[in-house]
Amino acid sequence: MNDMTPAARDEIAATFGRQRDAWNRAGIPDRQARLASLARVERILTEHRAAMAAAISADFGNRAIPETMLLEVLPSLNAIRHARRHLRSWMRPERRHVALTFQPASAWVQYQPLGVIGIVVPWNYPVMLAFSPLVDALAAGNRAMIKPSELTPRFSALLQTLIGEAFPPDEVAVVTGGPDVAEAFCRLPFDHLLFTGSTNVGRKVMLAAAENLTPVTLELGGKSPVVVGADYPVARAARDIAFGKFINAGQTCIAPDYVLAPRAQVDALAEAIITEARRMFPTAGSNVDYTAMVTERHRRRLADAIAAAQAAGARVLSHDAEAATAAGKIGPTVVIDAPRDNLLMREEIFGPVLPIIPYDTLDQAIAEINGRDRPLALYCLSRDDATTETVMSRTISGGVTLNGTLLHVAQDDLPFGGVGASGIGSYHGRDGFRRLSHARAVHKVGFINPLDLLAPPYGKLYQLATKFLIARR
Repeated sequence: MNDMTPAARDEIAATFGRQRDAWNRAGIPDRQARLASLARVERILTEHRAAMAAAISADFGNRAIPETMLLEVLPSLNAIRHARRHLRSWMRPERRHVALTFQPASAWVQYQPLGVIGIVVPWNYPVMLAFSPLVDALAAGNRAMIKPSELTPRFSALLQTLIGEAFPPDEVAVVTGGPDVAEAFCRLPFDHLLFTGSTNVGRKVMLAAAENLTPVTLELGGKSPVVVGADYPVARAARDIAFGKFINAGQTCIAPDYVLAPRAQVDALAEAIITEARRMFPTAGSNVDYTAMVTERHRRRLADAIAAAQAAGARVLSHDAEAATAAGKIGPTVVIDAPRDNLLMREEIFGPVLPIIPYDTLDQAIAEINGRDRPLALYCLSRDDATTETVMSRTISGGVTLNGTLLHVAQDDLPFGGVGASGIGSYHGRDGFRRLSHARAVHKVGFINPLDLLAPPYGKLYQLATKFLIARR
């Protein structure tokens, strides 16, 4: 049901119109203006980080404050500092080669801002996934409109207030509301639209954007695998996996979604992962460091999937499950031999539940990965170069962390993005600057224009020149 009023729809369109008009009047901002905009974003993050963390925790029913600081505020601040250090070089014209045919001349690429950027933010990392693309947009010289998730209403309202205090609405604006607002937002004729969320919603976003031929960057998800090599210590693997899976209660688009482990190690690895979960979170139910599921609907979806897998004969290991349920959480859970038709094996899990799949040969593990949509992330735990090379050369994923989890997304000088069903395009740092810029090709003719010699009427000079150019190697 669409309960969006015509007045609200008109206001969203009017905000976009003000940004487009301001862009047309002001033109391309210089480096100092861009640095000033980044400084305002930095002040929001540093001065209001506690308020943002508290709002998110209230929205979740408990979201660990240290996780917001570690996984959201710090990466966003690092993105600003990285952009500030490198902005001069990113903005510098990039010289390109001119073929002999067109000499004397020069050529270069000038990166220009696109104009007005739309940013659709999910609920799971509402700070980082609002501010990180905003940093890229502002560094590239754009204006931006942000649509945060309706599932984090307190944070969304706070973000709207803080952005409104720091920026005029014709430069950066926040639009709040439900799915109907998001749909209207995505139908605006942005110069680029960046969406982070599920693959199913990503398809709808792309369809809406197509009406205006709006280019999109889609950061989606999927079932990101962990391949554990036979050589890798079980205790070390358990620590790497548990951190990536149970931080933010698994509500992370690049969280390990399932583990492929040598058959002989499956039981030991499952026990070690639960042991590691107990070390990280001595209790799950009453522990303020252990995050709740964002809604009861999300919690019930996973609780039902666990129960169905167990009823079908899967072995389930969990930590503090009853207390976690009473607190609106799902305790850290490992599932061995989940049926292939179970939700845990069919869909992205997006919670602290981890299936383990045994393999007998590395070929089997790779076939399992390649039999699914290409994932947003892939993790390979092995100190054997041959194992790592085999996994890397025979799979495709958005990004990779070797001998760890999650860490590739925190590298400001690496692109972050998916491939196939896990996304289109990438951003972060230089790659984000370029994604939200237009690479304008410029060719400057020298003191002689070669076309003057080759233009009609075609005679002997044309014949000699083309004969030479065709024969040239």
